[in-house]
Amino acid sequence: MSAFVPGLPRNTPTDSQPAVSPTSPTVLTLTGERTIPDLDVENYWFRRHEVVYQRLAPRCAGRDVLEAGCGEGYGAGLIAEVARRVVAIDYDEAAVAHVRSRYPRVDVRQANLAELPLPDASVDVVVNFQVIEHLWDQGQFLRECARVLRPSGLLLVSTPNRITFSPGRDTPINPFHTRELNADELTELLVDAGFAEVAMYGLFHGPRLREMDARHGGSIIDAQIARAVADAPWPAELAADVAAVTTADFDMVSRDERDIHHDIQDSLDLIAIAVRP
Repeated sequence: MSAFVPGLPRNTPTDSQPAVSPTSPTVLTLTGERTIPDLDVENYWFRRHEVVYQRLAPRCAGRDVLEAGCGEGYGAGLIAEVARRVVAIDYDEAAVAHVRSRYPRVDVRQANLAELPLPDASVDVVVNFQVIEHLWDQGQFLRECARVLRPSGLLLVSTPNRITFSPGRDTPINPFHTRELNADELTELLVDAGFAEVAMYGLFHGPRLREMDARHGGSIIDAQIARAVADAPWPAELAADVAAVTTADFDMVSRDERDIHHDIQDSLDLIAIAVRP
């Protein structure tokens, strides 16, 4: 849901363009609270989030799905291509209007995630990508997810890895985040909320993105942030690399598959798949 912007406006070669999705009449401002498609300058963050939807969409096939915190709606729209039904919830009225106009197969509703407007045991899958770090009462939200899930239903969660996202900080670097988590903390929250069989994965840069990292001083992420902080124009090579990122450039690897490039502690984002007993 949220893009990584440390409380700063985007200063890029496309600043003169409105931060909107061009096929929708509803304007969604690129504030850092969520990512949106169709903007070259936002492409890295968008693809980093989109890849998790793509990799986990098969788990939603033929099922009743709730996306809790849908943001722009691209993920709910993707899931709607395979699911039996998709209900999407967001607290922001502008986002709800946008989803309703752009993704007609999605049943979108405005609501607070602390009180999900669904009956008990009414869905097979709850999707919550890049949202839990925005919530004040994460435990209450997860208990609500358990309530609306049917027995053996799945909760799919992704969130920035606190260790790599806000390194060395006691508070999140992104002002839209309330509490970021590491793998153990996320697992503990899920277990405390009544979930079982928690499988943890990490999202990493694949070979092509590691080559981009090397071209841009060791981190294409830091290179983007540095330009925003300095209010500086983007070098042409950086802009071209960011625009060229695809979902194939990311690796999603199980916590148990450790190697030189894939240790859960070093992951960019955490992905959890938890089962409601």
